Amino acid sequence: MTPLAEKLVHRIENFGPITIADYMAACLGDPEFGYYTTREPFGSAGDFVTAPEVSQMFGELIGLWAVETWRRMGSPAAFVLAEIGPGRGTLMADALRAAKIAPDFEKAATIVLVETSARLRAIQAETLAGHAIDWIEHIDALPEGPAIVVANELFDALPVRQFLRTADGWAERMVGVSDGRLAFGLRANAHFDGADDRAPEGSLVETATISAAIMATLAARLQRSGGAFLAIDYGHAESGYGDTLQALRSHAFDDPLAHPGEADLTVHVDFAALSRTAEANGARASTIWTQGDFLLALGLLERAGRLGAGKDAATQDAIRAAVERLAGPDAMGSLFKVLCVTGGNLVAPPFG
Repeated sequence: MTPLAEKLVHRIENFGPITIADYMAACLGDPEFGYYTTREPFGSAGDFVTAPEVSQMFGELIGLWAVETWRRMGSPAAFVLAEIGPGRGTLMADALRAAKIAPDFEKAATIVLVETSARLRAIQAETLAGHAIDWIEHIDALPEGPAIVVANELFDALPVRQFLRTADGWAERMVGVSDGRLAFGLRANAHFDGADDRAPEGSLVETATISAAIMATLAARLQRSGGAFLAIDYGHAESGYGDTLQALRSHAFDDPLAHPGEADLTVHVDFAALSRTAEANGARASTIWTQGDFLLALGLLERAGRLGAGKDAATQDAIRAAVERLAGPDAMGSLFKVLCVTGGNLVAPPFG
């Protein structure tokens, strides 16, 4: 049993079962034993590899997207360039390098990283040495003014609650203790916004209230001050039923209750729900794209060709493998989706 498992068992035995959302929050953010507060999750030595770690091309294309979006905003002399959940800072570093094609872009930008982990902030500072960076813990603290905001693999790590339709109505899925170990259970007579009593027995709904709150805040801000928010994540383009909670440990799937604090916990992002939330708060939501289509439309193949020109065969093979991993239908290309939310009449590339 992990140290966090022992802590949670003690908590549950004294205060009762906890929701899936509370369990996820503890597993990922507990100050003593939380996954993101104590471990290095990224890269081959960690538990998973994100797109920016696959290839510099990913971040570079995001940088070019940001420059073109800024131009479509009228090239404001001052704006906020922010990333939420920036990991090791790799995406932002690659994006800023590509953005040098427009020297006035970084001069105009106030670069902000939304990060709660002191350990990751230190790593980001090393990665982005030479750039003026501001750190904040919550999006509410973003400076005012037009903004370009990016979030890669943010929403999949935010807590959700789960509700199961039973013969007696809706019940909430909980984490309790059985024989001294963590175990799933149900709390009857549960109520939640959007509950559909016509749902067939056995249907499971995930509600992502924190994700919705973040999207609502950003959408209202973009509508008020202008700009764009780009969200890239593992998820689905249409809302539906199903348990998507999963754990990843050493690049392999794990039982979500087996190693709390030592495994990454994620859920599939409901992009349709995020889109509805954005529009309900006055912003414009783009069509939901696959990551593959998005990167290809931004020029992934052309960038790969330039990057590999004149290089040895091994380097060119590595670049081709990275392209396939980022954009291939059997890799990240179809599994990951892209949504762009904008304020006013702004249409960001390549959505129109």
